[in-house]
Amino acid sequence: MKNNRALWVLQWLLALLFLFSGGVKLVLPAAQLMQQAPMLSVGFLRFVGVCEALGALGLVLPWLLRIQPRLTPLAAACLVIIMIGAVTVTVMTTSAAMAILPAVVGLLLVWIAYGRFRPTPAGSK
Repeated sequence: MKNNRALWVLQWLLALLFLFSGGVKLVLPAAQLMQQAPMLSVGFLRFVGVCEALGALGLVLPWLLRIQPRLTPLAAACLVIIMIGAVTVTVMTTSAAMAILPAVVGLLLVWIAYGRFRPTPAGSK
């Protein structure tokens, strides 16, 4: 019961984080996007923004609406892949110390994917 509540809180917080992050990648001008990650193309960064926004919705909506709740751990697992890329790009462009934040977010997503993969009633909070 406590684990389920902790997962819900974490799902909502990470969904807000990814919705913001993805939205920023979609609305920033190309020049500002290129300053953040000069080794990646604008098109790829926009694609990542779309994936982050969709992943944010996937973290909460399937489980909340009880429609295909198995998509929630899938969304978390896909966002883990994005976080692996974020850690790699951060280490390559800045320092390993700055890569701690995306690494922690990735580990939290792993916990969500594992916690929601186990069969649990979708409506229990």
